[in-house]
Amino acid sequence: MKPKILFLGTPEFAVPSLDMLVRGGYPVIGVVTQPDRPKGRGRKVMPPPAKVYAEKAHIPVFQPARVRDAEFVDTARLLTPDMIVLAAFGQILPKELIELPPLGCLNVHPSLLPKCRGAAPINWTLIRGEEETGVTIMHMDEGVDTGDILLQEKTAIEPGEVFDTLHDRLALMGAGLLLRSVEGAAKGTVPPIAQDHSRATYAPRLTKESGHIDWRGSARDIVNLIRGLSSHPGAYAFWRDKMLKVYFAVPGPQSSGEKSPGTIGGLMEAGLQVTAGDGHVYLQEVQLEGKKKMFIDEFLRGHGLSHGELLE
Repeated sequence: MKPKILFLGTPEFAVPSLDMLVRGGYPVIGVVTQPDRPKGRGRKVMPPPAKVYAEKAHIPVFQPARVRDAEFVDTARLLTPDMIVLAAFGQILPKELIELPPLGCLNVHPSLLPKCRGAAPINWTLIRGEEETGVTIMHMDEGVDTGDILLQEKTAIEPGEVFDTLHDRLALMGAGLLLRSVEGAAKGTVPPIAQDHSRATYAPRLTKESGHIDWRGSARDIVNLIRGLSSHPGAYAFWRDKMLKVYFAVPGPQSSGEKSPGTIGGLMEAGLQVTAGDGHVYLQEVQLEGKKKMFIDEFLRGHGLSHGELLE
């Protein structure tokens, strides 16, 4: 008999895992997700993707402001789950929930733990220029991504790959790995392995300031920042006091007659040249504050960036 699962997840990353459990015939007795929140320019209140999926699948939805509250913990007890599965939920679980299900609480984490523990592992993997990443299914404990590992799967990061594409690949990988882990945990055939905490690195929550490009850095580091934040929340600089988001760029070497970091050069085959600390960054896709996202040649036709201007 397949275990009853209480699923906790919120954004698009969680949906493939939820879908895999449903398609696998597991009784998902409820989906716990964050409250509906305003989104986009119009600030229209929107349901999270996990809720949208759950309602279409006729699965009960719970949206507590805080899963730590005694009222929700009591609700979870009444549901009597055999297992809790979490994928990008967005809240820290209390000890009472972690210890509630007899088969444990499993978490889908998009990194090769103990690397990149924390809230933004995919972003920081790219920002740090890693060439390999993967997905870990772990048994949760009270620490931040410190629990025992059930299964891991690795994948190479493609040259130039950005957050959006890596996110989608890891979401699908995680769903497949989760199904194997749930089956193994239910049958007792997947022994947990303790993490080597001495090798841990951290991926803290991103802030608005995380995306501000410092043109004094190396061209490769700047491009990795752009890759890690594309398309949300986006790396950015300022041009004539307006925010200019950069969604795709490539690095290039130094040439003679270098200008100050942030200096705009000409439009080259690789993109709009901007001077970095040790070379050039070539901007290929940008968005000026209040405007739509554009490829750089289209952008330059409508905006008069001058050779020698600075991006702050």
